[in-house]
Amino acid sequence: MKNLIVLFFILVFTSCIPVKIAPKFKNQDYKIMQAKKFQKHMPRETAFIFKDPKNAGDFYNYINKKFKLNGKDVGYNVPFQLEGQILYLSYHEAERTDESINLPLAVIDAKRESNGNSRLFEGNYSNRTGHWYILLTVYDENIKNCLRDKHLLKAKTIEYLKGLHQEYLTTQNYEELLLTKKS
Repeated sequence: MKNLIVLFFILVFTSCIPVKIAPKFKNQDYKIMQAKKFQKHMPRETAFIFKDPKNAGDFYNYINKKFKLNGKDVGYNVPFQLEGQILYLSYHEAERTDESINLPLAVIDAKRESNGNSRLFEGNYSNRTGHWYILLTVYDENIKNCLRDKHLLKAKTIEYLKGLHQEYLTTQNYEELLLTKKS
């Protein structure tokens, strides 16, 4: 039993302890869920969520060029047509972080400080890595969320958003979108 306790303390003092972990979507590269459950300050609406590996502002530029918005109302109620109906796309960007505490460094500095020495690792007690996500919502003309279970266009909307997501990830130059047929 003593060996187990000693092993436990060795593991605790020689490793980083995760405090926050950014979500990872299993089996697919997106998730459909309530935005408020994903991040507290988001609206209570069902959203299509995916991790954004590109630089800040790239999704804005993509939407602006794809729908030829000329910088007006990009991200809010962008109209598009699906199955003969006009739907409205909105998006939000959200950051989720991975955070961990480096307990051994804090213990070493505490011991050094108690001996009258200066700290060596101050400012390195924790690690933080940010991950950005895009949250897409789609509404019909009756202001009904198209991603909700009972909506008639749910499956078609999801397919459209998956295509939009793939096009965003594979397009390097957003000016190319001006040359393609608007979908």
